Amino acid sequence: MPLYEYRCDACDKQFELRQKFSDAPATECPSCGGPVHKLISQSGFALKGGGWYAQGYSSGGAGKSEAPACPSGGTCAGCPSAA
Repeated sequence: MPLYEYRCDACDKQFELRQKFSDAPATECPSCGGPVHKLISQSGFALKGGGWYAQGYSSGGAGKSEAPACPSGGTCAGCPSAA
């Protein structure tokens, strides 16, 4: 189940809730009962290093030790070329 972050509008406390996709969003702070809003948080998933991209999923062929150069120069944080 996904983990969602909320912030209370009344007491400014931040908390996390593990909810199903089908669950309604939280509306009440567990500490003070005030109204809350959902935060947009950073994902916990990141691909780093040469790994899977350089070993069979790149267009450069399997078995290469380095990923091909990125058109942007490899400046994207999530880009395998930036590792």
